[in-house]
Amino acid sequence: MALYVYIKKPVKRVSFFSRGLSFLPFIFISLGLAIIIWVAYPIVSFQLFVSPKLASLIRPIPDEVIVQAMENEEGVLGVENKAEAILSQVDYTKASNWFPQKPPEKTFSQEKEYTLSIPKLGIEHALVIIGGENLENSLIHYGGTGLPGDWGKTVVFGHSVLPQFFNPKNYRTIFSTLPQLEKKDKIFINFDGITYIYEIFELRVVAPDDISVLEQKYDSSYLSLVTCVPPGTYWKRLIVKARLKKI
Repeated sequence: MALYVYIKKPVKRVSFFSRGLSFLPFIFISLGLAIIIWVAYPIVSFQLFVSPKLASLIRPIPDEVIVQAMENEEGVLGVENKAEAILSQVDYTKASNWFPQKPPEKTFSQEKEYTLSIPKLGIEHALVIIGGENLENSLIHYGGTGLPGDWGKTVVFGHSVLPQFFNPKNYRTIFSTLPQLEKKDKIFINFDGITYIYEIFELRVVAPDDISVLEQKYDSSYLSLVTCVPPGTYWKRLIVKARLKKI
């Protein structure tokens, strides 16, 4: 006669909710990877596909020059890695911080502002402040550079972020798609009641401390648009060069 009897326990059915919970780690991992790819793709694609097509990088001034220009008694003196500390604290929404070794100069003009349009990028009548400071509220005409339509070079700065956030009405994102421009594309400037048409002839990537972008050239009327690249970073500067189109 058997002393023990084994009874098989009924199989417990797994609910739909429990099955869903088992997939949560996979969902979160996939979501995290998707976000990383979404953020990294514009940077990687710019470096691989856009940057090689542009003029070569120029770097005439080392980081030490920026540090020397920006350090002060109450700043980061005494920090072990002073250069890294200063460069990491730069606020690029202020135009004067872009080239601390060559601060903006006074621009003598009765007009204090004008508008800029780039039809290809959907930018229409963007406000440009002559000698302004805050890139969150407008584009900035760098003080001391030439006026639109005159002999010399007009230099206009604009902020940029990842192109996914591009909004032509938002000055924090307005130049995010500038790398999409090509030679022969048009830029329109309305200054003092006159519309000037500039035609792009070169796109160049330079180091963030290259002040040659501010140098004047007086054989024609030029326009340079400046923003940060790769998209969403402050590593380098994209310079879009255009020349006044003759009628």
